[in-house]
Amino acid sequence: MNLKLKQTPGIYLVGFMGCGKSTVGRHLAHRLGWSFFDIDAEIERGENMPIAEIFAARGEAEFRRIEAEMVGQHVHWIARGRPAVVALGGGAFAVPATQQLLRENGVTVWLDCPFETVARRVAQDPNRPLSRDPEQFQALYLTRRDSYSLADVRIPVAEEDAATVVEALLAHPMLR
Repeated sequence: MNLKLKQTPGIYLVGFMGCGKSTVGRHLAHRLGWSFFDIDAEIERGENMPIAEIFAARGEAEFRRIEAEMVGQHVHWIARGRPAVVALGGGAFAVPATQQLLRENGVTVWLDCPFETVARRVAQDPNRPLSRDPEQFQALYLTRRDSYSLADVRIPVAEEDAATVVEALLAHPMLR
């Protein structure tokens, strides 16, 4: 494992909604024997409501504030010696302060999934407030790619099988 991960044992999965961050993250954490956290699930538990309701009732800006706070808590726990794989929400890494915090405190991994795949995966999910308008959804996908490209590692996601993605990730020189 590289020196950066030995100092702050955190792997942060970033990428667009529906790219498989939660599924891959669970498998990766299991393989490493680390804890796994899904920031969106943590927010829903902490706020006692689905993300779609947080967006509707409080707006995206308040959601992003809550998200940044939750990410910061996990970075702090990991920095204190609690190795973990963390799946972030699709927009978290697009926030420059969050991006910098993560890049300074672990390894960021972009799960780069084709638009057609993520569109198919989230098409019928009412809990994805940013996917409701197809044109805006595609524009958001294209816009966020610039932020995701700043991650330490890029793993193309062409497979539906999370184990294959985990193997590709573990084979990357940055994670050895």
